[in-house]
Amino acid sequence: MNKVSTKRYVLELLEKKRGRSISGEVLAERLNLSRSAVWKAVKELEKDGYKIKAVTNKGYCLCDDNDILSVEGMLPFLSDKKTADRINIYASLESTNTTAKEMAVAGAEHGTILIADYLSRARGRYERNFFTLPGHGVYMSVILRPSRQQSYDTVPTLVTAYAAVSVCAAVEEVSGKMPQIKWVNDVFLEGKKICGILTEAVSDFESGGMQWIVVGIGVNFIEPADGFPENIRDIAGALFCRNSNEEKPMLTRNRLAAEIANRMLDFENKYERAPLLFEYKKRLMTIGKRVTVSGLSGGETFEANAIDIDEMGRLIVEKEGGEIMSLSSGEVSLGTAEK
Repeated sequence: MNKVSTKRYVLELLEKKRGRSISGEVLAERLNLSRSAVWKAVKELEKDGYKIKAVTNKGYCLCDDNDILSVEGMLPFLSDKKTADRINIYASLESTNTTAKEMAVAGAEHGTILIADYLSRARGRYERNFFTLPGHGVYMSVILRPSRQQSYDTVPTLVTAYAAVSVCAAVEEVSGKMPQIKWVNDVFLEGKKICGILTEAVSDFESGGMQWIVVGIGVNFIEPADGFPENIRDIAGALFCRNSNEEKPMLTRNRLAAEIANRMLDFENKYERAPLLFEYKKRLMTIGKRVTVSGLSGGETFEANAIDIDEMGRLIVEKEGGEIMSLSSGEVSLGTAEK
């Protein structure tokens, strides 16, 4: 067992016992290592930033407030342990979607996941910048390769809806909080945006079906100590806010990332249009609201009432004068445009 794998296996066992002590003797026996090798692995983990208590006659304890993204940290919460083999974690990337697309072109398999602690060129729809900070978010991309049957029924709008529902369901599961979706790709909590989703796909020219899809998901996990930058402070939020009366979250980013991964990788089994649209619509904060529509190909901006979604996940709006439109693209903001 080399130095890297020793460290990984020690971390995996410590993660499984997070907050509880496990003796060096037990670690050594389970991993078929010497006590000295275990000690060296623990010291290497501490160099990586992990907080590990060593208590005489009790052993080693991974402190509850560790929040370093790792496959080992996600493993206890993955529905299918084999998923761990397809998870790639990076300290930093320019963009997980950019790297994921390169991997998809190179033949990366369905269910490949990329997660970064920090993105230097994070982007959302319309190439807009997305604020990231090391240690504060879950920034991930998932490569999906729909089955032949699915590929004819799969459209980016519905895949984005699937991702938004997956994020909401994961947040609900691990935190008890109830986020909402602003059509088409933003997840909000208590009036602030906590997650953006960017879906990019390549179609098979001959069949017309989807060849592969990359879904980028960026979640603000905890608010920065100094708050968000001034230019986004009115709109950006986080799953956990420092200025609230909440206690410091015991939930880790690994737990949330694993829950999102579980749902995204259930795409083959759960991607059914009718139940998806039901779950999407019940969380949609846009319906019944006055909205401003912009970003359309003709450059038009107008106010309308958001009244429903159709079978493709498009937003149905009613313009002044009663004209009905189904939006498959564009930007929708709540409220009326400034005069």
